[in-house]
Amino acid sequence: MAAEEVSAGKSGFSDEELLLACQRGDSGALPEIIKRHENGIYTYLRRYTRDPVLAEDVFQDTFLKVHEKIGQYQAGRPARPWLYTIATHQAVDALRRAKRRQGASLDQSRDRSGEGSDGARMGDLIESREESPTDRLDRQEQADALNRAIDSLPDLYREVLILAYFQEMKYQEIADVLGLPLGTVKSRMHAAVGKLSELLRPAQADGQPASPALQPAGVKR
Repeated sequence: MAAEEVSAGKSGFSDEELLLACQRGDSGALPEIIKRHENGIYTYLRRYTRDPVLAEDVFQDTFLKVHEKIGQYQAGRPARPWLYTIATHQAVDALRRAKRRQGASLDQSRDRSGEGSDGARMGDLIESREESPTDRLDRQEQADALNRAIDSLPDLYREVLILAYFQEMKYQEIADVLGLPLGTVKSRMHAAVGKLSELLRPAQADGQPASPALQPAGVKR
């Protein structure tokens, strides 16, 4: 398959074929990859970093790194986990740099109180439909409670939930992205769902609406 053939009709090619075309120097293949994955990867990064501005920077860094590492992509490897692996590594690095900068800033001005960035709202993820004001309030309360609970989890649990619930990845894909054994991903998911249920239980006991089902969208049992 010649590079010019991919450029002429990119929409008909798989992500894997496009990455191989990038390796051959097709200048139109990477823009098509970005077009296909920009929404999903940015949304993932926004949830992972809890900072939409930082997520924008990490998004740009991700595809610069994809271009830089394109020679390392191996034919036959699923493209989506490969892309998300790069995005995850860039997010981790960015958060470490941000934490170091924050620490330096606090040392310089301890009398200032920093404002944390808002986490990604679950309301953004719930399918919109015609609702009464009461329905919208109930759904927002559910979204806020679940969002707070997920954000409070340790990173090793939070990251598997984000990939499973919001990116709809299967266990093996999550294992590929995070570089973990499949069994570790399954055990972390089981523990994460259990901890999430515990965190949400007090809210339900107070009479708040029940949270959405905790079954990850992309995981088949």
